[in-house]
Order: sequence, then C-alpha cells, then structure tokens
Amino acid sequence: MDLQKRERRLAYKLMAPAMIVLLVVALYPLGHVFYTSFTDRVFAGARDAEFIGLENYHRLLAMTIEELPPVIDEETGEQQIDEETGRPVYERPIRVLPRQPHAYRELTTFSLFGTRYVLGARTPNFIRAIGNTLYFTIVSVFLETVLGLLIALVVNSEFKGRGLMRATMLVPWAVITVVSARMWEWMFASTRAGFFNMLLDRFGLIDRAIPFLTFRPFQIPAMIAIDVWKTTPFMALLILAGLQMIPQELYEAARVDGASKLRRFFTITLPLLKPAIAVALVFRTLDALRVFDLFQVLLARSRYSMASFNYYELVANRNMGLSSATGVIIFIIIFIFAIIYMQMLGVED
Repeated sequence: MDLQKRERRLAYKLMAPAMIVLLVVALYPLGHVFYTSFTDRVFAGARDAEFIGLENYHRLLAMTIEELPPVIDEETGEQQIDEETGRPVYERPIRVLPRQPHAYRELTTFSLFGTRYVLGARTPNFIRAIGNTLYFTIVSVFLETVLGLLIALVVNSEFKGRGLMRATMLVPWAVITVVSARMWEWMFASTRAGFFNMLLDRFGLIDRAIPFLTFRPFQIPAMIAIDVWKTTPFMALLILAGLQMIPQELYEAARVDGASKLRRFFTITLPLLKPAIAVALVFRTLDALRVFDLFQVLLARSRYSMASFNYYELVANRNMGLSSATGVIIFIIIFIFAIIYMQMLGVED
C-alpha cells in the first residue's frame, strides 16, 4: 500500500508541470472568455466593463416568429396581388416585427398552411453565420471523409509508385489557405479569366458567365469545393495511419475463409477504422466549425461564418463582450459535435 501511495504521489508530481501549463495556456483564457461573455466590455476601451448577465447571448440568439397580415385592396376588399409576379401581397416584415424593448430584423419569410410568417432575429447576421457554418461543415466534412477513405484505401495497397503518390496527394494540404483561396478565386471568376466559366463556355454548357462568388446560392458550394480540394489529403493521411495499424493476419485469415474484398472491408477494415475515423472527424469538424480564412478572403462581409462574424464584432465594432459570447457558442457547438461523433462511432477511449 505504501508503495502504491508513493507511486501515486510521484505520478501527481510528474503531471503537475503539464497541468500547470495546461491551466495557464488553455483553461485560464477559456475561463476569461466565458466571464467576458457576461459583460459589456469594449475592446481597447478605457471604461470598466459591467456585468450584464445573459444579454449578449440573448442578443445573438433571440428570435421571434410573427404572422404577416395580407394587404387588403381598399376598393375590392380582397388581398392585393402583385402585378409583376402574380403573388399575394403581405405586409412588410419591418412593420410587423417587434421594435421594443429590442428591435428585431427580418431573417426569412415562409408560408405554413396558407399563412405567411416572418422569422425575425435581433442579430440576423449571426443566425445566418451559424447556418452557413453548419452547412459548410456538414457537407465538406462528409465529402472529405468519404474521399479521404477512398484515397487512403488506394495508397495503402501495393502498387508501383505508391510512395510518389503519397507525397503528391499532400500537395493541396501543404498550400497556404490564403494562397489556395486566391487561386480558386481566379478560377471561379465570372469573367473570361475564370477557368471554370471558360471551360463551361468552351463546351457550350453556358450562355453567360456564372458568378460563383457573388450569387448567393453558389457561394457556400464554392467554399466547400475549395475546402474539399485542400483538406481531403489531411483526412486521407489520418485514415491511412489507422489502416496501417490493422494486423494483416486478419485479412489473411478472412481470405482463407473465402471472404470477398467487400466483406473484408465491412467486417474488418471499417470496424477497426472507427477510432481513426472518429479522431479525423473530430479534428476536421473542429477546424471546419472555426473556418475563417476562406470566408474572409473570398466573401469578406457579404457572407459570414461564425469565426468571421466574431472577428468583425471584435475588430470593427470593438464589442468584446459580444465577441466572447460568440466564441463560447462556437465552443459549445464543437463540443456537441465531438460528443455526437463519440456516441455514433462507439468510441469509448
């Protein structure tokens, strides 16, 4: 027992320096961000910050749904119809959304069971930023995982030039994000210089140039395409490491038993790859949810990610309290994704 106690005390002593570094480098700043999110602190401001509770979170997340009443024609007594579109005319959202005690702005409008509604938010740009980031994250991480798995399976097999292929596949990942963003900005350009528009025009697939980076429906898919090109090699590298940890004896035994390649993949490869895939998903999702550079370089303030919204609130508006609350929300979303991955993939360690 005395030996166990001495070993336990020694273990605590050996761990102490690492815990102190972790406390100083990670936990203290995180705790400070949590505290600042409950204040009205101004970045680089002289006045003292005041505690305002959950006001910053309410400002970021508060939403309301209001019914849009139809506009009635005074002469006919019926709902007005737009002459150009032929659609019924409803009251303007700005006249319906609450202005007191807090002003709400239009986020979107929708119809349900024949009734028109407006969804309003105190900070619609942040709500849109959450949607943009989640859309970007879910689609890009899914594509990168699938493509990364396929690439890892290819480069893990025996063929001539495998080493060269492994080195080549890392080239996109090695390119600095700002550089790759500028490169793809040129390829997505809506002029004759744009590679994709030139290619589509050459094959007669388009009548006029497609504005990939200025037309809203194409903006996020363009961001996803750039990110998939750049980050798929990272996923392939992590999955490849997991593949190489699987004992070859298992495949040999399955081959002797007459199992097909497809059956070996689903009964041996995929189950034993779960920890590697979980690590890859957590790392990649954490990075995707914090995406800043792509949105900042290519879209600037025309469309936000959560991180770019956070940047503008801190630097442009100097609202450190609101910026800290944004950071906390990003942290919580990342934490939720990590828990979901662990539960879905059954990873306990």
